[in-house]
Amino acid sequence: MSRVLVVNTGSSSIKYQLFEMDPQKVLASGLVERIGEAGSKLTHRPGDADPLVVEERMADHSDGFDRLFKAFEATGGPITDLAGIGHRVVHGGDRLTAPTRVDDAAIQAIADQAPLAPLHNPPNLLGIRIAMASFPETPQVAVFDTAFHQTMPPRAYRYALPADLAGELRIRRYGFHGTSHAYVSRKAAEHLGRPAGELNLVTLHLGNGASAAAVAGGRCIDTSMGLTPLEGLVMGTRSGDLDPAVVVYLHREAGLSVDDIDDLLNKRSGMLGLAGANDMREVARLVADGDEAATEALDVYCYRIRKYVGAYTAALGRLDALVFTAGIGENNDAVRAGVCEGLEGLGVALNAKRNKGRSKGPRTISADDSPVAVLVVPTNEELEIAEQTLAVVGG
Repeated sequence: MSRVLVVNTGSSSIKYQLFEMDPQKVLASGLVERIGEAGSKLTHRPGDADPLVVEERMADHSDGFDRLFKAFEATGGPITDLAGIGHRVVHGGDRLTAPTRVDDAAIQAIADQAPLAPLHNPPNLLGIRIAMASFPETPQVAVFDTAFHQTMPPRAYRYALPADLAGELRIRRYGFHGTSHAYVSRKAAEHLGRPAGELNLVTLHLGNGASAAAVAGGRCIDTSMGLTPLEGLVMGTRSGDLDPAVVVYLHREAGLSVDDIDDLLNKRSGMLGLAGANDMREVARLVADGDEAATEALDVYCYRIRKYVGAYTAALGRLDALVFTAGIGENNDAVRAGVCEGLEGLGVALNAKRNKGRSKGPRTISADDSPVAVLVVPTNEELEIAEQTLAVVGG
């Protein structure tokens, strides 16, 4: 058996893909959204066939999974012959540092990380429980967004807080988007025709959420997100790095509560706060129309990424390749150009024509004489989860 079902259970959604791993192809994929809300909807895509769309109220995740399984039956039969089911879990903390076969101990460990990811780990765990009940004989594997970053040394993951307090509350830098950073690091090495173990990379996962990672010999040595996904780069609606005293100032001078500030920094800041739009396509339109706020916001966005590239080049000691991925990284040539502008001293030189090109696979966009390769590598977190699941179950 070489089929793997990959499940990503959110607070009100279920994303899924069914892979045939040998030969590798997607057999079906889909999304159940707005679970427990008006307008619940399932969109199921069986391979290359037309999608099946079901608009029907789904009261809870059990309803969502039930509709999902019925969609498979309606378009090609029930899900069978699974080697395993892989689950995306956002936070593994410092205990779950590798893809893990799910048993009672793993379930308890995932539950123990819930205070670090209260919006993510509980629904992730709910999806695991439902899948285990539905496929009791099928191995289940949890793959953690934080796992790839657990090779960071203490100098990279420690905060300068009292050690006893930080230890008791597990306050440290964990990092996120690890599944994506792992996947594109490996694919970048394959594209360059070099062993991953000899490459120093900076990988840039640029979507509505965004993070950078310094990868030495296939291992992460630093990343921009921290205890939560709020730290680091400017993002669609998240502020990224800021003086911690801003939180105190907002409370004292603006009278904002802790929850108000949390909402402000996570949902109303970033590009949305700076430019009035968090979709980079809309930001580009505003810039083209001469909007000063949007132009400045884009400059801030690229500058923050550029600073991290410089810092991580110093941390690595040598940079072999700069890798762009995710929705913005793969599709926005203006952002890529803005990030690379000024990095010539580090050996980064873009080829403008290549940068504007498009392809479905990895491609090089740097100039022929650029000492540092600049790559665009499409990410595929679901495939990475499927491959890690198969590895765990012994496929």
